[in-house]
Amino acid sequence: MAITPLMPVYPRSPVRPVRGEGVYLYGENGEKYLDFASGIAVNLLGHGHPHLTKAIQDQAATLIHVSNLYGSPQGEALAKRLVDATFADTVFFTNSGAEAVECAIKTARRYHHHHGRPEKNVLITFRNAFHGRTMATISATDQAKLRDGFAPMLEGFTVVDFDDLAAAEAAVDDRTAGFLVEPIQGEGGIRPASREFIQGLRRICDEKDLMLVLDEVQCGVARTGTLYAYEHYGIEPDILASAKGIGGGFPLGACLATEKAAAGMVIGTHGSTYGGNPLAMAAGQAVLDVVDTPEFLEHVRRMGERLRGALEQMIPNHDHLFESVRGLGLMLGVKMKTDSRAFVTYLRDHGLLTVAAGDNVMRVLPPLVIEDSHVTEFVERLSEAARQYEVPAAA
Repeated sequence: MAITPLMPVYPRSPVRPVRGEGVYLYGENGEKYLDFASGIAVNLLGHGHPHLTKAIQDQAATLIHVSNLYGSPQGEALAKRLVDATFADTVFFTNSGAEAVECAIKTARRYHHHHGRPEKNVLITFRNAFHGRTMATISATDQAKLRDGFAPMLEGFTVVDFDDLAAAEAAVDDRTAGFLVEPIQGEGGIRPASREFIQGLRRICDEKDLMLVLDEVQCGVARTGTLYAYEHYGIEPDILASAKGIGGGFPLGACLATEKAAAGMVIGTHGSTYGGNPLAMAAGQAVLDVVDTPEFLEHVRRMGERLRGALEQMIPNHDHLFESVRGLGLMLGVKMKTDSRAFVTYLRDHGLLTVAAGDNVMRVLPPLVIEDSHVTEFVERLSEAARQYEVPAAA
């Protein structure tokens, strides 16, 4: 059988969107879906948001790309805005989350090299993490499904149990450069780290002059009700990888760092042809215009509590399917008692889009602009679908 024009690496569903409006997607034949997947936590303003759309249209008509050979007033402006809003002193723009994590890894290693400690090049990472699909980011995980067939892996990573501070501390040795951790594991099943764990990693880094590197590709940019999730933990990282929602659907990522952490990132140490192009910067500015306000962040927190409460109220009615709800803000996961992937597939036939994750979890990642009516619609349709669902017989 001939290979398809699109390389067949995705198990694509029958859902074939051609148009979006607000929190809804529409298929080729007019099918309507309530989108509580948001392109996997990307479309945080929903579809066709007028401010984002106009910013992209206006910039596309003005200047799309020139490369980083030249000065970037657009990049300088967005970087300054991120610096002012976060722990960071400097920003490197990328096209994706995996690239942002790659830059974060390089920055952490380069810090020690800059200070005459090139042997300190190992990052301690955590089981069930997902950091991307590049060679470095799959090497940073212990997941066979990401790594099989791509050996040899890159050196420089030690994997220990997530949210186990004792294991993390015991893994530190003379070669340790720091920790690379998702404050809330996304693909791993919407698992928030404990406050004690994240604060403990910060303490170890302070005591031993190591780098605390946060992967906030999925949980960052207002998704949890704060601009970045580290704010929930009462700490600041040294380096942070951001992407997904930061462009509202336009490909954009960023590596944020303190001046101390980025001391070794000088001319020639890193680069990107497309990274920070004017069109991406316009998208990033438009997203921050909307989400980086106290009122909007409060809206996300309120909608998160409303959605969590509605799901928790529904669960006892279908306790053969659902176990519990976890997460922060509008990054929620429903732990299931049956196969989450089969159930997520089934929901598509009922016009509901969600995302499966590890640990048998259904991710609920709606656009951050949802209102009460969308929460009500989602939970009512979910409950009705659950009522009709027949659990597949065990093999």
